[in-house]
Amino acid sequence: MSIDVNNESGTEVDEQAILDVARYALTRMRIHPLSELSVIVVDAEAMEQLHIQWMDLPGPTDVMSFPMDELRPPGKDDDEPPQGLLGDIVLCPEVAAKQGQDAPTQHSMDEELQLLTVHGVLHLLGYDHEEPDEKAEMFGLQAAIVDGWRAEKGLTGPSPAPTVS
Repeated sequence: MSIDVNNESGTEVDEQAILDVARYALTRMRIHPLSELSVIVVDAEAMEQLHIQWMDLPGPTDVMSFPMDELRPPGKDDDEPPQGLLGDIVLCPEVAAKQGQDAPTQHSMDEELQLLTVHGVLHLLGYDHEEPDEKAEMFGLQAAIVDGWRAEKGLTGPSPAPTVS
């Protein structure tokens, strides 16, 4: 799995944890090990520009996903998943810090960025949360992946509750 993390935000973030949780999520979703993913960490100004350009919405957001080859997790009967370019995930630590602080179970910016990374991966794989049933599926899967990764890493305490909307 080729995953690049590029921090252009000027904020110190745990790039290794972002890389690790992305790899864990892709492995758990049975994505081909030769697939490629890019994670870019940007400041609020850059994120706001992307948010306006691609979503026509004001202000910065927490995470945006830009799929490339529209890879999907293989079905239970599929022998081998296809390989390809997953796309880009863009994260904003300034928004993540605020969301982590405002969450019912307060958590750090890095914990929020880990959650947002998984959220972005799921969007790249075709998951969405527009409808209540889609939201339940996506957020349930997101929680299971984050909890599994945290357990594998021996991290203690409750995992962050979903704060992405």
